[in-house]
This record gives sequence, C-alpha cells and structure tokens, in this order.
Amino acid sequence: MSDLKQIHFALDRLFRDDGKRIVFWNDPDGEFLDSLPNVRLDDVTILRLDEVGALETKIRLEREEPEGKFLLYSPAEEPDYEDDWLLDIRLYSGSFRADRASILSQELGLLNQHLRTHLAERRKFFDAKDRLQKLKNLVAPNDTVADIDRKMIAVVSKADQPEPFNLVQTIFHAWMEAGEDVDLDDPPAVWGLIEKFDLDVPFWKLAKSKFGYEEDSPTLKKLLLRLMVTDFAHYLKGDAVPQALRGLLLPHGGWSNAVVCLAQWRDSNSRGASYDHLSALAAAILKIEDHLPGLEIDQLVDVMTFLAVEKRIASSLRERVQTTADAINADDVRAIATRRQTGHWASPMAAGSEEVPRRALHDVYDALIAAADFYAMRNLHKGGFDYLDAAAMYRAYETDLYRFDQLYRRFCEAADGAEEKSWDIVKPMRAEIEAHYGNGYLTPLALAWGRFLDPKDGLLAHWRIDKVSNQHQFYDRYVRPWLEESESRRAFVIISDAFRYEAAQELTAELNGKYRFDATLSSQLGVLPSYTTLGMASLLPHKKLAYRGSDVLVDGRSSVAGERDGILQSVGGMACKAGDLLAMKRDEGRALIKDKRVVYIYHDTVDAIGDDSKTEADTFMAVRKAINELASLVGYVVNKLNGSRIVITADHGFLFTESPRVETDKSKLKEKPEGTILAKKRYLLGKNLPESDAAWRGKVSMTAGAETDMEFWIPKGANLFHFVGGARFSHGGAMPQEIVVPVVTVKEVEGKSAQGTKTRAVSVHVLGNNHRITTASHRFQLLQMEPVADRLKAVTLKIAVYEGDEPVTAIETVKFDSASGNLDERKKWVNLVLKERHYDKKTPYRLVLRDAETEVEQQSVDVIIDRAFTDDF
Repeated sequence: MSDLKQIHFALDRLFRDDGKRIVFWNDPDGEFLDSLPNVRLDDVTILRLDEVGALETKIRLEREEPEGKFLLYSPAEEPDYEDDWLLDIRLYSGSFRADRASILSQELGLLNQHLRTHLAERRKFFDAKDRLQKLKNLVAPNDTVADIDRKMIAVVSKADQPEPFNLVQTIFHAWMEAGEDVDLDDPPAVWGLIEKFDLDVPFWKLAKSKFGYEEDSPTLKKLLLRLMVTDFAHYLKGDAVPQALRGLLLPHGGWSNAVVCLAQWRDSNSRGASYDHLSALAAAILKIEDHLPGLEIDQLVDVMTFLAVEKRIASSLRERVQTTADAINADDVRAIATRRQTGHWASPMAAGSEEVPRRALHDVYDALIAAADFYAMRNLHKGGFDYLDAAAMYRAYETDLYRFDQLYRRFCEAADGAEEKSWDIVKPMRAEIEAHYGNGYLTPLALAWGRFLDPKDGLLAHWRIDKVSNQHQFYDRYVRPWLEESESRRAFVIISDAFRYEAAQELTAELNGKYRFDATLSSQLGVLPSYTTLGMASLLPHKKLAYRGSDVLVDGRSSVAGERDGILQSVGGMACKAGDLLAMKRDEGRALIKDKRVVYIYHDTVDAIGDDSKTEADTFMAVRKAINELASLVGYVVNKLNGSRIVITADHGFLFTESPRVETDKSKLKEKPEGTILAKKRYLLGKNLPESDAAWRGKVSMTAGAETDMEFWIPKGANLFHFVGGARFSHGGAMPQEIVVPVVTVKEVEGKSAQGTKTRAVSVHVLGNNHRITTASHRFQLLQMEPVADRLKAVTLKIAVYEGDEPVTAIETVKFDSASGNLDERKKWVNLVLKERHYDKKTPYRLVLRDAETEVEQQSVDVIIDRAFTDDF
C-alpha cells in the first residue's frame, strides 16, 4: 500500500467510520504538500490553511456550509492554544497526521500519540507488510512502548502469543531449527532478526523485569543456564545448592517466574523436545552429574530440571531397595517411584523428545516397585511356609503366596523393558532377586509343600483338597450345570495352555475394570502329572479317561487337538482356535457357532513360547501377551458372539526362572526305569514303576480319575529329571505353580446392574475452603476420595491455578493411586509456585485439576490471590 493509499484509507475512516465533519491535517515538514492535489475524498472539501485566512475559514465552516465536510491542511505544526484562531473548531473535530509513524499509529488503532516517535524508531520492522498485519492482530489501543516491543518480538520470533514466558520459550526453541547440532554460543537464527529490528534491548529489559536477569553482556546461553540452575535450586529440598552453582542463581525476586516458565516449557506439547535437548546441553556445561553424588533422594525427589537427576534418583532408589531389603518400606519406595513416573522424564505421556527413554525409565521404577513389594513379601514369610495341612497351604497360595510369582514376573518384565532400551539401572538387582526367588521362595515352598505329598498318606494317596474341585471334574462343575438351567443357554470355555494362577489373578482384575464384565477367580486342583495331554483331556466332557500308549482317551476317543471337536459334538459343542476366531468378522463368528451349545476356544501363547528352548527366555513377555489376548478374546465373545458367560481355565501352570538350571537342580535319575512309556523334564509315565528316592511315585487313576494302571514319577521339589528342550520353563510336577489351575468365570452384567460395573477414575477433592494465596508459592491439600480398586482406577492430574485459560502457576503432575482404606493415607500435598505479576484480589482465579491423559477438567475451586500486603514489603 503506497503512502497516498494509506492517507485515503485513514482519512476515509475518520470521515465515514468515525463520523467527523471536519478533520485537521498538520504536516509540519510539508512531506505531502506535492501529493495534496491527488487527495480526493467524496463530498469532502480540502482547504489549505496557509492560503485561506482563519476568519474566512471559520465563517465558511460555521455559517456558509455548516453541514459540509472539510479537510483543513496546514504545512505547519499545530499552533499553541492561545494563538489558535480555530481552537474551538479543532476541539470538536478530528485530527490527522500523515507522517508514516502517525499513519502506523492510526492504522494500529493506538490511542497514545506519543508512540509515534517509538514507531518511527522501529521503522525497519514495518518494511514488510506481513509483519505490520501480524502486529495489528496483537496490539491493543492502550498498549505502551514495552507492550509494542514485546508484540514485535512475538511477530519476529513467530510466537503464538506475546506473553513473556512464551517469547522466551519460543526463542529458546528456535535453537532446534539447527537440528541436533546446537551450539549454545551461537544464538538461533531468529535472534539475528531480533537484533536487526533493534528488539534485543527490549528483550533484555523483559528478562530483567520478569526474571531479574541483568548482565553487562547478556546472552541467551547465560539466561538459559541461570533459569535452569534456579529451577534446580527451587525444587532442591534444604539448603543443598552446590557452591559451584550458587553464582548462577537469579535474584530471589525472579525465582518464581523462572520456575513457572520452565514448568510450562516442559509441559508444552510443541516445545517439550527443545527443553529436553537444551537441558542436556546445559547440564553438560554445568557438570550437573558431578554435583549430584552428595545429594539424597529425598532432596532431589521434586527436581525435574535435568535428565541426570532422574538417573541419580533411579540408581539411588535401587541402592535403597538393595540395602534395606530386610526391612524394606515398600510404601516409601512406591511413593518416590510414582512421583517420578508422573514427572517429565519418566512419564510415557509427557511431551518431549523421542530420544529421552521415558518408557525405559518408567520400567525402571516399575521394577523397583515390584522388587520392594517382593522383599516385603519375603520379610512377611521369613519364618518359612509352615501350614497345618495341604488345604491350608493350597489356600495360602490362592490368597497370598502367588504374589511371589507375580512380583517376580513383574520385576523381570519391567527390567527386561528397561534393558531392551539399554538402561541397566536395575541390572545389578537381577541376581539378588533371582537368588531370593529361587533359594528364599521356591526351595522352602517346595520343602513345605512336599511334606503333604507323601504317596502313602498324603496328597498323592487321595489327591483332593477340601472345597476345591479336581480338574477332571471341570465340565461337570462349571459347564453342565449352566447348560441344564436353560435349553437356550450357550457355554463358552477358553483354555489357555500353561496360563497359571498368578497371571489369571491379573487378568481377573483387568476384566473387572471393563464395563458390563463381572469376573471371579477360583481354582481347581490340576491333574498330575501336570502336562498338556492329560490336562486338556480332563477338561473335556467325559465319563471315562483312559490311556492307549501315551495317548489319553476320552470315552474311547483320542483327545489330541484334531479330535477334540468330535468329542465336543457329543454335547452339541465344537472346538476352535482363538486366533482363527478373532480373525473372523462378527457374522462369520456367529455363523461358526450357530446351533452350538458348547464352544471350546483353545489359546496357546505361553506354552508355545515357554516350552521351546529357543524362545523360553521370552516366557514372561508371553504371559503379558496372553493376558492382553485373553481380555480381547472375552470382549469378542461378549460383544460379537453375544456370549453371556465365559469360563477361562488352563491345562496346567508352569515353573520359570530367569537363570538357567544347574546340575544340582537335577534329580538323580541315571536311567529310565523299566516300564517307562514317556519321559519329560518334570515327569515320567509308565507302568509298574519302582520306588525311587529321587522322585514321588503316584497313580494317574488317583490324580486324574482315569481308568488306567498308568503310573508316574515326578521329581521332588522344583527339580528336573533332565534339561532337554530348555531348562528354565517347565511343568509336569506337583508344585503349586503347576497344579493350582485357575478358573476365571466371566459374566456379562445387563440391565440396571450394569451401572455398577462402570469403571471410573477415583475422584479427588481439594480440602479446605476460602483458598487465599498471599505468598509466592502455596500448598493445597488434596484427598483421594476412594481407594483404588478393580472398578476405581488411579488417576494422574495436572494441577495449576488459572486466570481464565492462562495458568498463573507452575503446572504440577500428581498421581492418585492409593489402595489404602485409611483416609489420611490418601491425602497429598501439592505446592504451586505463583508467577510474579500483578494480581487483583477481586479477579476470579481457579485451582484446576485436569486429567493428565485427556486434559478434561475434573474439578476446580475458586481461589483469591491477594499479594498486596506481601508486595508492599
């Protein structure tokens, strides 16, 4: 737009939009004297006050043409009031300046005419039309010089808003345009533009006013280092700031803003990655790792400034778990780990660089939580496993002892996840956990359980547990009664090979966290030997089990996989594979089971991986996969096939250790005894087997209700006969992990009762009333209203005080995951640092609790910010 066009536009707005009849145009430098003849405005008469006298002008404007529109041009400055003959007219008329600064001021809609000089000084900025247009979208009529400069910086830096913290973050983020090769001594390219338009001095004034940062030769690098050291110092508990870093601290008056600015930067979805990268560079310059060894976990627990701090806390927490194992406080370990898992570096949900191993660090803390819980379990059972009888010990495994196996699996699973990403923080613990699991749990468990297995008067003589059904009674116990209640009923049975009890407990909890699902876990006493062929046969409907060689017959028919469908047809049923069923669309699945009353679905993930020497190391990964697959399979049956009742069980469980078995784990079996038909790692089948000191001897007729003279040997304890086919994963014996076979009964809940199965996050309330903030930081106490349970899930909240949509405090992330029934144990404090700025105690502010995953507001309470008294001092 040329100057003449700008003049036409501005004058037209005064006459037409503002309704002015008379406009004075003073052009003291005569810049537009030659252009005046080209100014043409509809229905407006142009008079030159240097050619027409004041009296003549006054008469024409007020008497001769009182309704006419006039532009009064003068190539001179406005006269003083006492010398201005047209003052009375000037006071009710419009005023126009045609110098570029004035035109810009009018075009920007600024009320303060004194800004013309400042705009003239920034003339280079206005050389580009797009910059002017972007600035127009930001300015407000009452803006000051500082406001204009700040908004110019926003335009140049391409900040999405001209808020000071946002400008600082945007300029720092611009370093990332250079890619990974960032040199903090070389400012980002945008800084060159800021200097070009003379906006560097205003930026440093802003840094001083907001953070107290002031140096003779300020640089972005120095500002970054000071902000990060100050943030580090603020969250460090106690007077523990290393002496070498104290000289880099900002003045105390700037601490709050530094903390809020960096917290917002870390929380930014668009700029979190640059925080990660620049904080790493800053940490290297500051040699942060050298300053951490003297600091304790409790001093560092809230510091999120540097990744190096996360490493220090994780390794120190590992040491704490190791050194206090005999008197472990698992709740304290969990509190620290959970606090870090919700922070910037170890939360998989956190915004940031993909280079930061957030998932691995999260796994590290999961492993430490599992280890602490494992040691706590061990300490509870330091006296060993002393139970009155087999039934008492069996039920102890159902209700409590299974957690040893579950926690061991969770530790190994989490440690594997961390180590896969080359994070070996918990690696030094693996041998210790392994030793405690093997020598401190499996061995004494085997000895205690072995006392009840005696073939003469123990379990092997009668193979029954009071009030626990035997596996070979499965169909008559769990399927037939359901079908007999109504001819329209259909039974779904999912059999997952080697899916043991501890994993079924986790699956049950997951299913109970799903809408319309009600899952209950029980167990059945597995067949012995606990191996697939016999276990699978015992789960089928039958009147008689028998042997033909090593093949198990069900009512005279082979029970191998390909024959099970035929056996089930006798009860109006069918057999299928889980993978085949899940691959079907709804109509295909419904057509498959049409007219079938019993549907057996076979699932094989754990045994397929564990029972192969090439893949047995991935056993625990297979268990996790199986839990997920079975949950999906239940959902498919209910939602696609209209199944209303599903029973999930297994043929047997398993034993597994991370470390390979050694020679001492072998039972002394020099050669197979005469009569052997089948010999495996954990069992031997045959007829007329002799007694052996290295094994328990029993009859399949007793342990599986089979009509056979087949006998078996199983090694005592958790030993193996030989190591063929892998030695870490095994089954076939009588350990609780093998023969406490899970039965998960899942029902679809319908009607009004379904409302009770809805899952939700626990609710969190802010305690107290009349919240008033009078200092630079304020503590709020929050209460988790209910303990975490199957249908009440933990929730992670982002907490901050807001004015409208703008946070005026740092944003803190807190996880509420307590399962305690004690109200006091579910309370948490959150400390929020307030941005240093003017606050009006009459302005409405809100403490807002938002779901960290969905960003949905969960609760808010009114807050009064009254800093007046404090600010006066």
